[in-house]
Amino acid sequence: MIKVSKIEYYLPEKVLTNEHLEKEFPEWSSDRIHEKVGIRQRHISSDSETVLELAVKSSEKLFENYDRNKVDFILFCTQSPDYFLPTTACILQDRLGLRRNIGAIDFNLGCSGFVYGLAFAKGLITAGIAKSILLITSETYTKHINPKDKANRSIFGDASASVIVEKDENAKDYHFCLGTDGSGAENLIVKKGAFKTDFELNSENNFEPENLYMNGPEIFNFTIDNVPGLVKETLETNGLTMDDIDHFVFHQANSFMLNYLRKKTKIPAEKFYIDMEYTGNTVSATIPIALKNMLDKGMLKEGDRVLIAGFGVGYSWGATVLEI
Repeated sequence: MIKVSKIEYYLPEKVLTNEHLEKEFPEWSSDRIHEKVGIRQRHISSDSETVLELAVKSSEKLFENYDRNKVDFILFCTQSPDYFLPTTACILQDRLGLRRNIGAIDFNLGCSGFVYGLAFAKGLITAGIAKSILLITSETYTKHINPKDKANRSIFGDASASVIVEKDENAKDYHFCLGTDGSGAENLIVKKGAFKTDFELNSENNFEPENLYMNGPEIFNFTIDNVPGLVKETLETNGLTMDDIDHFVFHQANSFMLNYLRKKTKIPAEKFYIDMEYTGNTVSATIPIALKNMLDKGMLKEGDRVLIAGFGVGYSWGATVLEI
């Protein structure tokens, strides 16, 4: 039905290492940060770099080996857009020199965004609206983070990933499992920035309303409560068992959470890929970055089945199976 035929990503040049954080927060050691979240460094966008700039760079890398004239739809996932309007996808069409007779739209999702983007792409392809879709996940979450917020600064990094999703008559039709629970909205939120005005300081840290707020324990509980069931549902819906899956690639939230999920879900360690040590949590870009790195390392071979799962802000979650 569909296939992911090309993946490229771009990381900003500026790097924030654990040693940098240790200098700012002497009560933390670089080794402790790595031990706790599995990250040694993360890439940070400059003041002049936006999700559009990152997306242009990841897409131009992709077009070094793919004819841009084949693209007939842009799906752009971000929660840190350049403007309220117009959509970043429309501007990107012009910046990349793509055809005018294509569709282009932004959608606002976080850590589940790549899975949702693939679901949207499948819908467009199945309906005959598009044959080649440029799916981009691009985030600059670090622009939301208060400089004194050592917890979130140790976790999040910026990145953009560009993926080509194409129609493939020979590809197997794997189903998507998606979920939503808006009751957890305030546990991962930037309160100020749009049109709602009746907000207060986050009582736990007194950071400004325009700063990212994350209730770590609640996010952890949400993940542990929902992701094991998501994996089970995705396998059952597709008529598969754990043994049928060659690799599991989850949203790269932090290593502690991922290892806890792996054990709770009873996924063999050799099938479970963790890849965030030098990029951090790049939100919707973590899964395509991990897949690209696996391809470059020769870890994926033709016919391999990969179960991907994204989960986080919203709350929102989703999973499916990709076949290489």
